[in-house]
Amino acid sequence: MDAGYPGESASVREVLELAGHYRYAAIILGERSPRGKLHSHIPRRFLALHAIELYLNAFLLAKGIDHKTIRGLQHDIGERSQRAVDAGLILKKRTAQHLATLSSNREYLVTRYGPELTATLSQVNRVMATLEELSQKVRKLMA
Repeated sequence: MDAGYPGESASVREVLELAGHYRYAAIILGERSPRGKLHSHIPRRFLALHAIELYLNAFLLAKGIDHKTIRGLQHDIGERSQRAVDAGLILKKRTAQHLATLSSNREYLVTRYGPELTATLSQVNRVMATLEELSQKVRKLMA
């Protein structure tokens, strides 16, 4: 295995395809998750957040932002989305605000490590709506 950073040579198309797989997994998991079970939404949220991050990465790569710069953003979805908007991605106001909130609430970290804090997170339906808008717009721009 190459000692370089994983994903460093991935193409825009490959990142976009990977985002689609995570999006699909989040949708399927949502259809299969037990209702009313404490924390049953956490894996779906994680998949959706990762798909959101990957869609933003694909867009930024397509706009000429290099892998190293994107990697330097760590998991800051708010900063990624702001850079994408600055590069020409047009989002609904509510979606742009939600993407910023995902970072300010540290939803990625809480989802991964803090099940006791999940009551502070945005509703999973809102996360899925944000994912859907983002995926549609990015895929359309990449077609």
